[in-house]
Amino acid sequence: MENDFILSMRNISKEFPGVKALTNVDFTLRKGEICALMGENGAGKSTLIKVLTGVYHRDSGQINIEGINRPITIKSPHEAQNMGISTVYQEITLCPNITVAENMFIGRGNYNFVNWRVMEKKAKELLDSLGIPAKPKQQLSNCSLAVQQMVAIARAVDMECKVLILDEPTSSLDEQEVAKLFSLMRDLKARGVGIIFVTHFLEQVYKICDTITVLRSGELVGNYTTKDLPPVELIAKMMGKALNDLSELHKKDSKESGLPFYAAAGLASAAGVKPYDIKVYKGEVNGFAGLLGSGRSESVRAIFGADKVTGGKVSINGKSVSITKPINAMKQGIGYLSEDRKIDGIIGDLSVRDNIILALQVMKGFFRPIPKSEAEAFADEYIKLLGIKTASTNTPIGSLSGGNQQKVILARWLLTHPEYLILDEPTRGIDVGTKVDIQKLVLKLAEEGMSITFISSEIEEMVRTCSRLIVMRDRNVVGGLAGKQITQDNIMHTIAGTEGAYNE
Repeated sequence: MENDFILSMRNISKEFPGVKALTNVDFTLRKGEICALMGENGAGKSTLIKVLTGVYHRDSGQINIEGINRPITIKSPHEAQNMGISTVYQEITLCPNITVAENMFIGRGNYNFVNWRVMEKKAKELLDSLGIPAKPKQQLSNCSLAVQQMVAIARAVDMECKVLILDEPTSSLDEQEVAKLFSLMRDLKARGVGIIFVTHFLEQVYKICDTITVLRSGELVGNYTTKDLPPVELIAKMMGKALNDLSELHKKDSKESGLPFYAAAGLASAAGVKPYDIKVYKGEVNGFAGLLGSGRSESVRAIFGADKVTGGKVSINGKSVSITKPINAMKQGIGYLSEDRKIDGIIGDLSVRDNIILALQVMKGFFRPIPKSEAEAFADEYIKLLGIKTASTNTPIGSLSGGNQQKVILARWLLTHPEYLILDEPTRGIDVGTKVDIQKLVLKLAEEGMSITFISSEIEEMVRTCSRLIVMRDRNVVGGLAGKQITQDNIMHTIAGTEGAYNE
C-alpha cells in the first residue's frame, strides 16, 4: 500500500538533448528496506538518483516522502538532505586531512565557534552506536577505505536520514571490509532507514537486499522480491534478452610452444614486486590472479615500464630489449589499460575523439599532430566497432557511463595495433552486458593472434577467459595454473597455499 512507503516516485521523466534518460519511471522504498537499483550502464540509475537528490530537475512526475503530506520538489542536494535523503558516493567526498569528528559535523554551524569537546563526544556516541571502528580525533586519511565509507554513512545518518543512497560503495573494498559495511547496513535497516543500494556485484545484491528494482533504457522493467528473482533472470531482465552470451565464450587452449612474443626473467620493480619469470605467447590470454594487494597490478606495471624496473632481462620475439618507461613498451607493440581508469586512463575534459587518438599521438610525437579529419575517422571507426554509446565524437568522455569510458580506452590501445595488450581490471564497475562484450572482444583478439594479459578481481572472469594463470600472494609468484587446472577452487587453494589445487 502507498502508505507503507517512506519514498514514492511516480511517472518520473527526464530528457536531455537527443536522449530520453527516464520515461515514466516508478520507484518505491519502504521503511527498513534495502532495495538494489539495478541496470546496465545507461539504464537511468544515476539520472533517477540525481532527480531524487535535486541534482537534476525532473520534466514530469511526482515525489512523495514520509512525513510531508504533499508531493515535493527538490531543488538541490542540500534541500534533499534537509528532507532526509542522503547519498554516499563511490568516490568518498569527505576531507582526508581533518579528523573523523570534523568530517562528521563540517558545514553544520559556525566553524569559528565550535565546542570541540561536545562535537567529539557526539561523534564518539554515534560511532559507537553504529559499531564503526574509528576514533573522533583520528585523521580520516589514517582510516581504511571501508571505515571512511562508514564515516560518510554516519554523517548522513546523523542528519536525520530517512533514505540513504549508497552508490557503488563496495567497489574498492576487500571481502572483510564489505562484511563490515553490510553489518552497518543491517543495523540501519533495523532502525527503519530505507536504503537504495547501487552495485554491479550480483552476489552482494543477494546477500544484503530485500528487493530489486530493474531499469533498462530509461524505463522501469519491474520491482521484485530478491528471493523470487534468480540471478540469471535478473541478468536477462537487465539485458532485455535471455542470457546466452556467457555460454558462447570459448577460450583457447594454453599455447606454451614456440618462441614467446614477450619473455622476462627475474623481473622486479621498485613497487615491491619480487623477481618473477613470465612468457607470453601469441594468440593466448594469460592472467595474474591473487587478492587485492597481492602484486597483480604492480607486476604488469613493471612489464609496461610504468613503475621503475629494478631487475630482470626482457626479450621481444627472442631479441633482448630494455623497457624502462611506457614509451619503450609502446614502441615494442605493448598496450596497457590501467586499473584505475579515472586516474590513469581517461582525460575527462577531452572529447571521446581526443581520448581515442591519445596513445597513437604519443607514439607519433606531439610535433606531428594527427589531422582532425583522420582523427575523426579513427574515432568513428572504433565507436562503431566497440559499440560505444556517445552523442558524438566531440562529447567529453567524462560525461559517458563507466562502461563506455572503458570501451574508449580499449579503442585507444586497439588503434595502436598492439601485438601484446595488458588489461588490468577492464570490467570493474561496469554492467553485466558490457562485461560480456569485453570478454568476447578479448577472446576474439586472441583468436586473431594478439597476446593478452588479463587481470580481474572476479575469479569467474579469469576462469572464463584465461588459458594460463600466474598466481600471486604478497607480491610473490606462488604458483601457476593452465588449461583444465584453472578452476575457482584451484585458484583459491593456490592463493592460500593449501592442498587441493590442480585437480582435473
